[in-house]
Formats: sequence, structure tokens, C-alpha cells
Amino acid sequence: MTVTKTLITRLPLAAIIALAVMFGGASQAADNVGFVYVSPIGDAGWTYQHNLGRLQVEQETGATTKYVENVAEGADAERVIREMAKRGDKVIFATSFGYMNYMLKVSKSFPKTAFVHVTGYKLGKNMGLVNARFYEGRYLTGVIAGEMTKSNVLGYVAAFPIPEVLQGINAFIKGARSVNPKAELRVIWVNSWYDPGKERQAAGTLISQGADVITHHTDSTAVVQTAEDEGIYAFGYHSDMSKYGPNAHLTATTHLWGDYYVKTVKEVLAGSWTPTSVWGGYPRGMIKLAPMNKAIPEDLQNRIRDMEKQLTERTLHPFAGPVIDQSGKTIVPAGKNMTDDELNKMNYYLQGVVSKIPN
Repeated sequence: MTVTKTLITRLPLAAIIALAVMFGGASQAADNVGFVYVSPIGDAGWTYQHNLGRLQVEQETGATTKYVENVAEGADAERVIREMAKRGDKVIFATSFGYMNYMLKVSKSFPKTAFVHVTGYKLGKNMGLVNARFYEGRYLTGVIAGEMTKSNVLGYVAAFPIPEVLQGINAFIKGARSVNPKAELRVIWVNSWYDPGKERQAAGTLISQGADVITHHTDSTAVVQTAEDEGIYAFGYHSDMSKYGPNAHLTATTHLWGDYYVKTVKEVLAGSWTPTSVWGGYPRGMIKLAPMNKAIPEDLQNRIRDMEKQLTERTLHPFAGPVIDQSGKTIVPAGKNMTDDELNKMNYYLQGVVSKIPN
């Protein structure tokens, strides 16, 4: 019985683990690389982008990669990560915030395995971290939203109130208000990374409240599709979602993981890898805007391209002061930029957001 280069799993967890044991014994795993996904791969979104990175690993390193998709953030994640380690995978990538504690726990039992957690904040002796500066792209889409809105009401469908999501929300409204001080942002939380039904319902509610430009920090294409159905504008997230809203989709903040994955796998296989924390944005090529819709005026497109260059050159910081929170308190004074430590502790809305953060 042979092991295929790519194991596609759409089975119940018990069957997944059984197959992992059957096909993935340590004797067969000289260069196995494992990926754990929080949602289905599909053809757009967060997991889709990570899967593109996995395919790049296969192409550029020759390693055998395997993945399990749609793994819940909980005990299921721990079991899947542990089975990957047991079968002898050299490096395991876990791609959702809620996997962090489970991966850290498993890493302590397998000191010779390299573990990498995507997002989060806990490093281990053999567990590294990687994240992308999503907020950089969010700021640019906020500028576009501020220019394109007619109602001055913007909408945002969000998953969970953790710092990286709040960074995106705040960067979006900061970008919008940099060109349109009248812009306001309404946020609806769906408490899920991937729930197309809830995402669509939340988008509909925002539209009913007057939002004529909406975006999301969730995994499905439901928000873009809703915008297309309702005749308003939207920004995709994670990947280019324009085919789901050719008229609605203005652009998207896309994430590029492949180069990082390839570099990490090569280092692990060469025996030179050490756990580090990487937070990459435009300068590292980990963030990029999708092609812009022709509905965006040419002069605005040119301004956005100039701002992309400034982000790459680090002459533009989305959270340059003054940064003022929803209550009117100055978080960062004029002339200074928000530090990474401050960004990673973000637990508030900025001025212009008219919703409240859930407890």
C-alpha cells in the first residue's frame, strides 16, 4: 500500500486519525510535513492561502506534505497534531489561533520535531511562531472605503475579539478616516472563523444599517457574495475573492505564506532550524493587495500603489500617532508609531467605530 504525496481528508476525525496511523508511520516519514487547517480548503480564504503555501513546499523542497482540514480548536486539534508527531513528521504547521496551547503541549512530548504555530504569542523550545501584518493591507482598504462610500457607513464582519482581529478593524477605520473624517464603522461578531450562514446574516444586518462598503475577518466568501447580491461594495480577505463578487469586490488583503514555509522546511531538513517569532508584512512579501476593481478611480489606485511602496519601505505606519481610542483617550501621541508590543495587546476600538466590543 503506497502513500500518496497529498492526503486529502474530508472524513470524521476518528477516521482521519486511523488513516494517519495506517499510512503515516514513522518509518515512512523521512521528510513528511504536516499541516492542520481550521476550515475546508475550498477555493478562496484563509485555509486556501495556506494550502497554496503547502503546495509550494512540495514543489520547491520535494518534501511529502499531508494535511487535515476542518479541525476544531480544541481537543480535536491536540489529537491531530499528536498523531502527526507520532508518525514522524519533521515539521508541523498549525494554522489557527486556537491551536496554540494544544500545539505547545504536544511539542513538549516530541522534542525532536519542529512545530510552527501560525498567529498566537507562545514560543517553545521546539515551537516557533509566524504571523502576517494583516493590518497593513487593512489600512489600504480602509482608505479605499473612505473614498468610495456614499453613506459614510462601513461594515465589518469579525470572528473573535483577539488583538489581530482588532488590529484589522482599527487599521480599516483609521485608513478610512484619514481621507473621510465622517466615516464610521459598525462591527458584528460571529464567534466563528468559518460559518457562511452567520457571516451572510451579519453582512445583511450591516447593509440594513446603512453600510455601503463591507469587509470581514472570517474565512468564507459569504460577505463578498452578499455584497454582490445587494449591489454594494466589499473587500475580500485572506485571498482574492473577486470571482464571487465581480462587481462588488474592490480588492482584498491577501496573505502569502509559501516563501516562509519553504524556508522553514529547508532549514528543518538541513538541521539548521531554530524556533523564532516572525511577523511579516509588505517588506517580507507576506501581504499584498489583490488586483483592484476598475470601479476604483485611477488616481485612487495610483495613490494606493504609492502607499504599498511606502509600506514596503517602512515609511508609512498604519498606526502612526495620533492614535485615539473610542473613548477619546490618546493611545499614541503625534510623532510616534505604535510599537509591536502595543499592537499585540490591542483590546479596544479606535475613534470612528460605533459598535462595542463584546465581553
